[in-house]
Amino acid sequence: MNRRRSTAHNSSMAKGKKGAEPKGRKVTLKMAKAAVRVTVDGKRRLDLSNMDIASFPKCILQLSDVEELDLSRNLLRKLPDSIDRFTNLRWLDLHSNQLESVPRSVGRLQGLVSLNLSNNRLAPAGLPPEMGLLTALRSLNLGLNRLDVAPGFLSALRELRELGLFGNQLTSEPDALLRGLAKLQRVNMADNPLTPSSSPPPQDAVRSADHLYLVCQAHLCHECHLRCQLQRQRLENRASGHTPDHKGALFTGLITPNSVAQQEQEVWR
Repeated sequence: MNRRRSTAHNSSMAKGKKGAEPKGRKVTLKMAKAAVRVTVDGKRRLDLSNMDIASFPKCILQLSDVEELDLSRNLLRKLPDSIDRFTNLRWLDLHSNQLESVPRSVGRLQGLVSLNLSNNRLAPAGLPPEMGLLTALRSLNLGLNRLDVAPGFLSALRELRELGLFGNQLTSEPDALLRGLAKLQRVNMADNPLTPSSSPPPQDAVRSADHLYLVCQAHLCHECHLRCQLQRQRLENRASGHTPDHKGALFTGLITPNSVAQQEQEVWR
């Protein structure tokens, strides 16, 4: 008799512990409707970010006509195959979840322009090749994941402008995958254990960095032009181990350098 009571008590405790496990916040259709906002450019955005959601709320499939969906900063571990029912979706933010894979059906979101999957648990096997069907994609963020190689579908994203691969485990730059992306403007590969390449990068490789601006030489003032020339010469000398004979005065305040300065300027150039 005591043994039965003990068993029942242990079973009750087990159920209590199981029930105490966090299941995440439940989202109702009423809550989801109240979370729909209209952006400044007239798009309908469903914002369910930072709500401790642990499982994809199926009720929001009834709002599948929204153009933007924000499920970032939650506890999501997977997405349903029914994600492709958001046929009007142009912007999808899933950063800072616990995703280990992306369903193949994501490839059917043909109108998607921006996709943020950063700060998840995605390895190469968790990114399906069908993501290469997102031919309208302009911005893709895969930073802060578990990628040791760049996904092969990148080469198919011809409209891509921005790509985030920072904070992964990449040991080499995906030059071969990115070479054909003529519209690519920015690639962020910071905080990867990259090994130096044995061959120089291709001349047509696209590279840029934050706070780096390209300015036509004709738009520079005389003093700025001299500064740029001098800085480039210093970098070249440092790389070659050569120490220049001249200290490199900048002639600040001079409207027109004298003939000696012009001759030295030619040397610096």
